Amino acid sequence: MLDGFSLAHDDRQVTLPASSQRLLAYLSLHDRPLGRTRVAFTLWTNADETRAFGALRSALWRLRRVPHPLVVASPQGLALAPGIRVDLREGMGLANALLDGEGDGDWTGVHASQLQGELLPDWYDDWVVRAREQFDELRVHALEALSERNLRAGRHARAIEAGLAAAHAEPLRESTHRALIRAYVAEGNHAEALDHYHRFARRLRDEVGTRPSDQMDTLVRAIAVL
Repeated sequence: MLDGFSLAHDDRQVTLPASSQRLLAYLSLHDRPLGRTRVAFTLWTNADETRAFGALRSALWRLRRVPHPLVVASPQGLALAPGIRVDLREGMGLANALLDGEGDGDWTGVHASQLQGELLPDWYDDWVVRAREQFDELRVHALEALSERNLRAGRHARAIEAGLAAAHAEPLRESTHRALIRAYVAEGNHAEALDHYHRFARRLRDEVGTRPSDQMDTLVRAIAVL
């Protein structure tokens, strides 16, 4: 799901037609069964009822040709079969753990790369765009949290890594740049902190026509006197 759709079984790639890919992807976004009517009319919005349900049946039939069960059909609707790993769900779980966990915890094994990747970047269905925006917002908050947790633990390189990933994901979001600048300062790299501030200020001016906040200016003034 992240950086494009792919399916693997026993370490071998499985090829699916586009309709079956879209069905699996849609079910992967939900943790409960979905009614067939909802699924059919969400995935085949321009089709009438007969064609939409026919397309759904065809997509399900093609999925049954894969050796491992992928979809469970019940009176409640359709759902992803148990035991299927979805990178998006794992990324969301990690992001929520970072945001909801109390205290610093042990995050030494968590890398910023685990929170990177765009959800189905070449898909433009409305339901994909909404889910992509939600995941992007969640992972940026989580990267900021990861940067701050690493900073408090004295893991400056990891804090910078997470800060850079957050700033790359949302280049105009000031809070990500403040987190990164604080990490640079903690590492003792004041020159890079100031240089990053100036690059951000120029981009903000050129693309939005505004300037950094007073909070950012206060942070930078403190750096200048160190």
